[in-house]
Amino acid sequence: MNNNDISLCKTENKEENIKQGVNGMNKDVIILVAEDDEGHAGLIKKNLARAGIVNNIIHFKDGQEIHDFLFRKGDGPHRESNQAYVLLLDIRMPKLNGIDVLQLVKEHPELRKMPVMMITTTDDPREVEKCHELGCSNYITKPLDYEDFVNAIRQLGLFLSVVQIPVINNGE
Repeated sequence: MNNNDISLCKTENKEENIKQGVNGMNKDVIILVAEDDEGHAGLIKKNLARAGIVNNIIHFKDGQEIHDFLFRKGDGPHRESNQAYVLLLDIRMPKLNGIDVLQLVKEHPELRKMPVMMITTTDDPREVEKCHELGCSNYITKPLDYEDFVNAIRQLGLFLSVVQIPVINNGE
């Protein structure tokens, strides 16, 4: 390998590093947080940032908002084609609960590729089982203790920094 090859390699790596977040998560991936509790949503955003996640985060206050975004319904913002998303989804939400949203996402031919992580206070084994049967990627129980909750979200941030997220391609 000569100096020109080394220089080219460094340039390609530099461009790839710019595209990656601090801990390696592709910065183009958009994190969708569907959480009706403003305090929990704020803690999730703040502690993902503390874990080095610099990605754009979009917050949805209820199940209907995230549904309309993903399925391009209503007047609000809609998802884009050729974009990678990861969904952090609470179960207990107004208008449309997280389990219903999960089921609809996993039944859709393109959206089912999107990782969906359930983040909820519910640790009922039947609900955990149902979410996994429907296709959730992970099920995280929100600890009741503040410090434990903060730590759990930081660990989630570290996990997100190493996973590969598929692009949603369809333009429907």
